[in-house]
Amino acid sequence: MPYRQGVLVALAGGVGAARFLRGLVRVVPPGDVLAVVNTADDDTFHGLSVSPDLDSVTYTLAGASNQAQGWGLEGETFATLGALERYDVPTWFGLGDKDLATHLFRTQRLHDGVPLSAVTAEIAIAWGLETRLVPMTDDRVATRITVRDDTGATRELAMQEWFVRERAAPSVIAVRFDGADAARPAPGVIDALHSAATIVICPSNPIISIGPILAVPGIREALVARRDRVVAVSPIVGGAPVRGPADRLMGPLGIDVSCVGVARAYRDFAGAIVIDAVDRDRAAEVEALGVRAVVTDTIMRSPEIAASLARETLAAVA
Repeated sequence: MPYRQGVLVALAGGVGAARFLRGLVRVVPPGDVLAVVNTADDDTFHGLSVSPDLDSVTYTLAGASNQAQGWGLEGETFATLGALERYDVPTWFGLGDKDLATHLFRTQRLHDGVPLSAVTAEIAIAWGLETRLVPMTDDRVATRITVRDDTGATRELAMQEWFVRERAAPSVIAVRFDGADAARPAPGVIDALHSAATIVICPSNPIISIGPILAVPGIREALVARRDRVVAVSPIVGGAPVRGPADRLMGPLGIDVSCVGVARAYRDFAGAIVIDAVDRDRAAEVEALGVRAVVTDTIMRSPEIAASLARETLAAVA
């Protein structure tokens, strides 16, 4: 399958995307891939700028991630967080001792006035990556989740507060992407989408991983214009997410928690979707939406299976 430099774009966010990209770069030259990564999960902890999705993708592609938990670094320790507890500060967001080096570097470079896209490129080079990683935007966009507690009261939480501190337990009412309307795509993103031979939407949470990327003005429109070259991988298998809280977001927001629900949400800009063999019987429902259904094993139990999934995904629009 012929690929030229810079002609494959992947929209990515979360552990599923990181693992898919790990398989993708086994199938195509890593330098042919541009990954546009969600940054609406980014936040500040202990004065440090943390970009969870960018770091998960970086560490996974570098072969350094903690495979058991899907985030952070292998062999990580948490002595610094333990020491911070002495000062009675919140330590619910787990920043490992080695991971802190990335956040310290990013924070200093951003303080120096370097845009996030340039800092991300520096980090990728430092980890030996050939794949180009870019944030969806250099501007600040933040996912905000409105929840209702057991008393019926509502409150708005930052994404990490809901997902990590509250363990995704509070019932979701609404999701918004603060700052998205005024954001601009990171340099090169729109040009890449217009020129790419293939655009892949990774098996990421449709609401809080892919949703923020689509909310940046110009990105969704670029996908719509290239619909026949866009293929998505469903993160929902057998009516449940492979991992993560997608079901706790999709259902309350009126999206069926199924591969059909994902296809319906994506049908305006994705001409094909890859679904798991477990959902084979729902392929006709997907295709009734005008989206081509490709059935294969999507559970990435190993890098080899991830690579096979990547091949099937690329073949869907070849």
